[in-house]
Amino acid sequence: MTTSATRRSIIKASAAAAALVLTGCTAARPDDDAPSTSASPSASGGPSASFTFATAARPAGLDAFLAVDTESHRVTRQVLETLVGVDPLTSAPVPLLAQEWSASEDGRIYDFTLQRGITFHDGEALTAEAVCANFDRWYKLPVSARGTGVLAFRSVFKGFSDTPDLSAYKSCTATGENTFRLELNTRLTGLIPALASPEFGIASPRAMAEGRADELTEDRNGTRLSAYAQHPVGTGPFVFSSWVEDEVLLVSNPDYWGDRGQIQNVTFRTITSPESRLRALLNGEVDGYDLVTVSDVGELARAGMQILQRDPYSILYLGINQNFPGLDEPKMRQAIAHAVDKPALLEGLFLNGTKSANQFLPEKLGLRSDNVTNYGHNPDRAKELLEEAGYAGEELPFYYPRRVTRAYLPNPEKVYAELSRQLTAAGLNIRPVPVEWSDGYLEQVSKNGDRALHLSGLSGSYMDADNFVGTLFGAYSEEFGYEDAQLFTKIDRARTLPADEERADAYRSISDRISTRVPAVPLAFPISTLTLSPRVSQYPTSPLLNEVFNNIRLTD
Repeated sequence: MTTSATRRSIIKASAAAAALVLTGCTAARPDDDAPSTSASPSASGGPSASFTFATAARPAGLDAFLAVDTESHRVTRQVLETLVGVDPLTSAPVPLLAQEWSASEDGRIYDFTLQRGITFHDGEALTAEAVCANFDRWYKLPVSARGTGVLAFRSVFKGFSDTPDLSAYKSCTATGENTFRLELNTRLTGLIPALASPEFGIASPRAMAEGRADELTEDRNGTRLSAYAQHPVGTGPFVFSSWVEDEVLLVSNPDYWGDRGQIQNVTFRTITSPESRLRALLNGEVDGYDLVTVSDVGELARAGMQILQRDPYSILYLGINQNFPGLDEPKMRQAIAHAVDKPALLEGLFLNGTKSANQFLPEKLGLRSDNVTNYGHNPDRAKELLEEAGYAGEELPFYYPRRVTRAYLPNPEKVYAELSRQLTAAGLNIRPVPVEWSDGYLEQVSKNGDRALHLSGLSGSYMDADNFVGTLFGAYSEEFGYEDAQLFTKIDRARTLPADEERADAYRSISDRISTRVPAVPLAFPISTLTLSPRVSQYPTSPLLNEVFNNIRLTD
């Protein structure tokens, strides 16, 4: 496999960084002719270094297919590989476990050829049969294992085996030891980019069977998991070693088919407090952490740390539950949108470069619509709409997470406080409902309940518009309680169109429709950054978070 770095913006710590000015440059690809360091394989005969990374939350589980949180996938990306990779410079799909593929003219049949000579961590061979076993598992996933979040398979393929009329997936058939055919019921233009998502990591069929992957019986930190979800087995550059309390340990895969890199041991250590993550880095307890907050930057700069910036590819939104009394009235939702002052919300709470959002598709996709309804900050208009909607001051429970930092939500308590102030000023009666992230916040806001409003977001994992609007609004979900047959039809149609201007226009029309119906209020496209100690000379930053640690280079 070709070793690669990704385009990144780097701030070498300086006094200028304290002013939150993020400037960009391009990282070079790893060079085989570059001088080796003391920790490099050429100097030591193999990986020998240790690397510790602080994460903002515990993994919810390590079954990549069932995970819906970033921290789970941060770990599983090291252990499991996907058929399709991500170009480090453009984020476009590139070969990974599949060395090549071709599609039929109607876009319903894909023929794949796998790389040869690859084995899973348990010694089983990567074959076409093994890949198809993964597809069959995904398609036939029992309802009891699906949870309340929107799983990637449902988002991409629309349905499972119990709803075959909805599903775009038809079959996976091994046509040789290293070749297989994927058949669809309809064209899916975003299929190849979607297969680069960590949810589609290819796992050992034997390990999944032995670990009873679809039987969620074990309880870990309040979450039901299978035995497999606590011991994943893939083909990646790192092998799962242990998960004890707040630490996950991985070790270098001695039989890895690609570049093993310099790192022998990787530790992911959960440190929920931004201040504690900062202290751990400055004290040399960790080598880096993600999700740098505004308050971190000055001290990191003075300490000589690096701050790396990703291209923004996530959306923060204010969710609205239309199953809550009164919120099925469009004027109520429009009033909420007019009550929000997005520039004031961003001031001081997000890193410079974060932009206000009036639609759900990030600029990186190049699908911005100039026709969306833009609800500017207008408290007087909000009050008029509330009166027209018949709102009489009823209490609106507003859920927000505590003790967590997300790429789309760096400081949830402060963001909630500012939004609550703005909504209250417009005449809404807000009741705060703080929920610990570790108590299943995502699950709570993904199911029906007494929730009126909630803070959430989405970090994109593949380069296609359907990753955002399809995931959030492609079908009815309990998160929004939103029924819109016209929008669902528009999204279903756009997914099947060839990659041309007609498809681009279809997604712009979808953005326009969402803006008029207001199932949620888009708030921001946040800048996402991480920080590293000076011993790290290269880190594979990716807006899709496709950051695999065998591509890290160290100076010692």
